[in-house]
Amino acid sequence: MIAYIFRRILSLIPLLLGITFLVFFLMHLAPGDITSNAKLARDIPEEYIEAIEKEYGLDQPFYTQYLLWLKNALSLNLGYSWTYKIPVAELIQPRLFSTFILSLSTLVFVWVLAIPLGVLSALYKDSLWDRITAFLAYSALSVPEFFFAILALYAVAQTGLLPFGGATSFDYELLSPLEKIIDRGYHLILPTLVLGLNGVASIMRVMRANFLETLQADYVRTARAKGLLPTAVQFRHVLRNALNPLISSFGFSLSGLLSGALIVEIILNYPGLGNLMYTALIQEDQFVVLASVLMSGTLLVLGNLVADILLAWSDPRIRIQ
Repeated sequence: MIAYIFRRILSLIPLLLGITFLVFFLMHLAPGDITSNAKLARDIPEEYIEAIEKEYGLDQPFYTQYLLWLKNALSLNLGYSWTYKIPVAELIQPRLFSTFILSLSTLVFVWVLAIPLGVLSALYKDSLWDRITAFLAYSALSVPEFFFAILALYAVAQTGLLPFGGATSFDYELLSPLEKIIDRGYHLILPTLVLGLNGVASIMRVMRANFLETLQADYVRTARAKGLLPTAVQFRHVLRNALNPLISSFGFSLSGLLSGALIVEIILNYPGLGNLMYTALIQEDQFVVLASVLMSGTLLVLGNLVADILLAWSDPRIRIQ
């Protein structure tokens, strides 16, 4: 098992390098760079701009610039943000934490709600409950996340039940540790609901189909023939095997959350990586974009790694192979 995890970690390194190199190349093709706005300002001397270009290799070919950025990134130097006037590492740290917490809360919300609903829909196939959940699931899948975000924003503005905008209250630093946790959770409710509704609908339908298919397996009929209780057959044998396809898609569900979080964070004004990356792209803040992509890619590959580990733990055949 340890050797399997080690091999998976090694395979993730070239993936991250490929992602950052591709983004660096695309940013290089775009007109302008981090010194474009400085060159337009009359109060910034040319000698200072030339020193910046030399420091970050902006006068060199793009592959030389990438190697220089990669060398600095390995020493945790992610560059300097000319939009926010602070080092990129200091800028990204709170945003990365906010995005991670949002993704984690959404994953927990989706899986805790979708799996029981899918199992119940399979156990009560073609019942009124099954038809109602199917109608709600298809309705949720038909509505894009940005429209959910707009509807949620309108509802909150009318009712005032939940906060919108920001990850914490303005007096967050004055709160006790327990009050800080409650305050963050309170601000996570709205973006978690918006991001998670599509996921709940999708995973619920997949879980229902997997559960029904597994019920027809030969080993299930054998277990029933041996006289095992229906609950033991359904939850000890059927449920565990029906979860395997969902576990393998865990990493892809995380990538969907990260991509969907971009629009949701902008609409709900949530201070995460998606919102920061969008602003950096508009401002051509190259190092902020690269660092945001690097952090998002790291979260994505770690999600796939966790999915592989969980699948190996759940399915002994993978461990043996």
